[in-house]
Formats: sequence, structure tokens, C-alpha cells
Amino acid sequence: MRFTKMQGLGNDYIYVNCLEESVSDPSALAKKISDRHFGVGSDGLVLILPCAEADFRMRMFNSDGSEAEMCGNASRCVAKYVYDRGLTDRTEIRLMTGSGIREMKLKVRDGVTESVSVDMGAPRLKAAEIPTILPGDPVVNVLAEQGGTVLNLTCVSMGNPHAVTFVEDADAFDVHRIGPIFETCGLFPERANVEFATVRDRQTIRMRVWERGAGETMACGTGACATLVAAVLNGLTDRKATLVLNGGNLDIEWDEKTGHVIMAGPEEFVFDGVWE
Repeated sequence: MRFTKMQGLGNDYIYVNCLEESVSDPSALAKKISDRHFGVGSDGLVLILPCAEADFRMRMFNSDGSEAEMCGNASRCVAKYVYDRGLTDRTEIRLMTGSGIREMKLKVRDGVTESVSVDMGAPRLKAAEIPTILPGDPVVNVLAEQGGTVLNLTCVSMGNPHAVTFVEDADAFDVHRIGPIFETCGLFPERANVEFATVRDRQTIRMRVWERGAGETMACGTGACATLVAAVLNGLTDRKATLVLNGGNLDIEWDEKTGHVIMAGPEEFVFDGVWE
């Protein structure tokens, strides 16, 4: 099976062109191929598939084999893949994901994609849609205690569940201890991505993320979107800000007119390979 490794701000996945290849058990393959010691090494597996309702379809599997509804960094990488590899000549692409169709605009120079902006749609803010059993519609700055740790959580779905907490110093916070506790706790029936954010100013947020099914990653596009929404709901930032992630920066805007969240950032090929 031929594959391509790509990364968006260090959030790396293995991409398989399923217009040409077939994967019989993507969950099992995701666990094997993502292993950083015995496999290729990645945060997960992404399948690029044909689609009747959109230009292409994306299925994304975390490194633990679980399937995720949506991944912002992966969607940008898919856009670059299909354009740069000649699968389309369109610079505006509609991508079907597990959370619906996402519209993407490519910035191209000399036939190569330089960056991609993605319309991530409107955030879902009702507790039942996230889902979470925490009170509120929206769930904003709600006190939650798990495993002896108390956090103030703001919950957002960007097609997948996010719990955002604002802390004094995200860099010093014990993400690896606290992240898995809240990811798997009973407050979130489908588990949750957990973001730890520090507001630097009205246009800048430092964020670390504990991703559902993958642990701490270098970046998370949907997490960056959810964090910007949470910051606006808490009155901490403007509606457009730069999210400073471990792997680099994403520009996020929660458009006041449309209610949609727009994400823009880079993506890169790493290498091609063959899995036997």
C-alpha cells in the first residue's frame, strides 16, 4: 500500500489515496502505522475517498484506532494533496467529513499549494450537541471537578467535542496528567479533546491540546477553532486571533455575519512510502 506522510504544524498523519488503494481495516492499520517505534509514526491515519456529494471524502482515525469526525489540520493537508498530486484542478474544494461538508480555499503559487483556509462551519454550543452533561446552553466557564482537579470549562463542538480551559500558564500546565483525566471522564459521553489556553492579548492565544485518542499533539485545528470561540464567549479576545500552538500558528476568525469559523494555516508533505 502506498502512503504519504503530511503534517500541519507538526500534527502529522499518514494519508492514503483510496481512489487508487484499498484499506480493509483502517482502525487496525491506524494503530500499527501510527506507532512511532514499530510503524511509520503519526497522530493517525487519513483516507482520501471519492464522494458523490462533494469533491472528495475524508475519513480520519486516531493513533488508538478510534475514528474521529473531523480534523482541521488533516482537512488542509487533504486539500494540498488532491491539488498538488493532480487529482483536481480546483482551488475551491468541498470535502465531506464525518461532521459534514467543509469548504476550502487554496492559495496556489506556480502550481503548488502554499496555504489553505477552511470554512469550519458554525460552532455547536448546546450541551447535548457537544455532547456533555455539564449544565448550560452554551456551557461557558462551568466549574468541573475530576480526579481531584478543578477546571473552569467552556465546551464547544466543531464537529467533534472540545473542552477548553483558560489557565495562567499553558506552557507550565501539567497537560499530560490532567488531559487524559478530562478526556475520558463521565462528563463527556463521547470523550473530549481538552484545550489548555492562555490569553496573551486580545488577538493572541497560546494553546496546548490533549487530543481525544492521540494524547498531546503539536497542533489541533478544530481545537484552535474551539478555543477562539471559547475565548470570545468568555469576553477574553476579539473574534479574530492568532493561536500559538506547539507546532506553529493558526489564524482563526469567528465571523460575526455568517457565524462560521474560518481557519487558515500551512501544510506540508513529509515523504512518500510503501506499507507492506
